[in-house]
Amino acid sequence: MPVLDHLEPKNVFHFFEELCAIPHGSGNTRQVSDWLMDFARQRGLEAHQDALGNVVIIREATPGYESAGAVIVQGHMDMVCEQAPDCTKDMAAEGLDLAVEGDTVYARGTTLGGDDGIAVAMALALLDADDIPHPRLEAVITVDEETGMLGAVGMEDVSMLKGRRMLNIDSEVEGVFTVSCAGGNMTCCTLPVARAPFGAETLAITVGGLRGGHSGIEIHKGLGNACTILGRVLTACAKATPLRVTAVSGGLKANAIPREATALVSVDDYREIRAVCDRLDEALKNEFRATDPEVFVSVRAVEPSGTPMDEASTRRLLALLTCAPNGIQVMSAEIDGLVQTSLNLGILATEDTAVTAMFCVRSSVESQKQMLVERLECLLAALGGSVEVSGDYTGWEYRPDSPLRELMVEVFTEQYGHAPTVEAIHAGVECGIFAGKLPGLDCISFGPDLTEIHTCRERMHIASVQRTWALVLEVLKRMK
Repeated sequence: MPVLDHLEPKNVFHFFEELCAIPHGSGNTRQVSDWLMDFARQRGLEAHQDALGNVVIIREATPGYESAGAVIVQGHMDMVCEQAPDCTKDMAAEGLDLAVEGDTVYARGTTLGGDDGIAVAMALALLDADDIPHPRLEAVITVDEETGMLGAVGMEDVSMLKGRRMLNIDSEVEGVFTVSCAGGNMTCCTLPVARAPFGAETLAITVGGLRGGHSGIEIHKGLGNACTILGRVLTACAKATPLRVTAVSGGLKANAIPREATALVSVDDYREIRAVCDRLDEALKNEFRATDPEVFVSVRAVEPSGTPMDEASTRRLLALLTCAPNGIQVMSAEIDGLVQTSLNLGILATEDTAVTAMFCVRSSVESQKQMLVERLECLLAALGGSVEVSGDYTGWEYRPDSPLRELMVEVFTEQYGHAPTVEAIHAGVECGIFAGKLPGLDCISFGPDLTEIHTCRERMHIASVQRTWALVLEVLKRMK
């Protein structure tokens, strides 16, 4: 039974609910891509689907707008799949359990995917309507934005796109127009390990209770990173008593600040480890009392699981987790409060012969982005490891002359009674990639209020969706 059918605007929430019924985490978007193509075929609309699954759907201008320049409405179909520890949903195979509470929509036990399902829903609502005046509409819905904007980067054929104005509906704060963003990449550090028997007991050491969050727009909040804190805890334990690491794991997405991380270790003296973990549990609760008050360090005995790493491998792993840069590296000297350069250790994983650490690297200065990659390369070379970079994308430079920005500021000010905030952000958006593919592109990134995205506490604010929809309709109306 529909959950959102009583909400306005009806078509927007209708298509959002249809999307949420289909699993669409990053790397698992083929079903959504095909659903979008079916939508276009059923309405006789021109549509294009590339090998990656990116979709372009085109609807010609309504009467009176034939001579107006085309406009691109753009967003991505994938979502970050995070869930509460007690949630048993298989997000790769099951849709979301939507619910409404007050003025918000959320998904029980999981992320909601308002980032960027709301763009998909609004684009489809525009394409489906017969009573909305608009120029030629070109809806561009990409795959795998959350894992490095891989869909936009890999979209080779853009010849069908005539528009040089883009509405990118991929911002999470109503009333903020983003006009510039950082570039970034995914940098995977691989550390080879060897193994040898050791110790009498196997323990699981866990750092958890952290809030997590988006590694771009929330990197400045001082949120704890479970993977780096785990490295700190393991280093302290290794100083107290000999230990060997069997495995480390933590985080789910490179661009999400990890909420929990666990190490399996082999030791001779459980009591020393317990004492260290208790001390650090108290210290961390004090350090993160403002940002992550529920942080904890726990230790428990578990059954042995595999052969531990040898002493040299354990030492190199602890050096990686202790010495790798993480968090804000440089603040902008030109734009007050803007993070210029950062990185986030988002995923730790262990295989038989190697540990991998995946970083999301960001900077609005291309040379500083490269500098961070080189720092990781230098560290891994000293530890006998290697680095591989994927999904690299450039930043989106501010455009001083932007007729689209002027129009949107004008409409927003009339509708809201005050001017919007126009700003640059540290998170990556696809506008920069498309600006490189479509010379002369004039674009704005905006959207309704979405709170705590990339966490299971994510909320979409209904009244904000309504106001943002009204803004979109009026902007399109004035594009004649």
